[in-house]
Amino acid sequence: MEDLAQYGEQTIKQGSKSFAKAAMLFDRQTRDSVTMLYAWCRYCDDVIDGQTLGHDSKALTTEEMQVQLQRLQAETQRICDGHDSDIPAFAALKKVVDKHRLARQHLFELLDGFAMDAADARFITLDDTLRYCYHVAGVVGLMMAQIMGVENEEVKRRATDLGIAFQLTNIARDVMDDLRIGRCYLPQEWLQRAGIPLDQIGQPAYQPVLHKLACELVTLAEQYYQSAHTGMAHLPLRCAWAIASALLIYRDIGLQVRSGGVNTWDQRPRVSDSRKIWLLCQASIVAIHAIRRKRHMLAVPRTGLWTRQN
Repeated sequence: MEDLAQYGEQTIKQGSKSFAKAAMLFDRQTRDSVTMLYAWCRYCDDVIDGQTLGHDSKALTTEEMQVQLQRLQAETQRICDGHDSDIPAFAALKKVVDKHRLARQHLFELLDGFAMDAADARFITLDDTLRYCYHVAGVVGLMMAQIMGVENEEVKRRATDLGIAFQLTNIARDVMDDLRIGRCYLPQEWLQRAGIPLDQIGQPAYQPVLHKLACELVTLAEQYYQSAHTGMAHLPLRCAWAIASALLIYRDIGLQVRSGGVNTWDQRPRVSDSRKIWLLCQASIVAIHAIRRKRHMLAVPRTGLWTRQN
């Protein structure tokens, strides 16, 4: 268990410096489970994208991605059936599944998101984009809520909203990087409304318009961040502090996209270490304030936010 926990911690440190800072604030047992779940999610994402810890992309063909997806699905099913794995990421997943009784449905919902990439899915409407955000990130928030002991269904929905907000921020930040590998998560209806021909979307002339659309995603993410903020009031203090930290750090990336103009994509937006420390301090105040107003927080409605249909 200790070796797998160290594996999870090393993975999150190398794969996401932003989340690694926030994860340090969890109590040890929660942190171990969170980082081991992250390690599995990171591994699956890397396998489909031909990456190592989110870097050094090696373009895979559609057929290669389908083969890799089937391998991930088969190994995940083995874990759900109670078998061990000699793949560290899956061995870590088994520890988390056994301890927290994560639902098979949620594990495979994440893989369904990667299946969209493997199938070269097209996102026609905003609903299509939000559904993708749920599968690759929202359901991770849901599983993390379970790790933190959340039973209230409304709080779980707010955890899902945080994952969706993170992914909307990702999409806004990575518009040009995604286009270079042939992917676009912006709704095609938005592109058509903005007058961007789908076969010319990567042309430099359209970058100012693409930036405006990315800013629309950042604005939309703000609604999901706000919803998530109301949910953290129902978490233990250290969990609320960690979640508030992740929220503020990742939200800051989106705000950089919005304020940076077209030049925002010349150098990948990032949050400096010194600013992360400042945001971690600010997050402690946010978490305490939310918990003190616990009785009132969930009264804030989720009007207009995407909700998974059973």
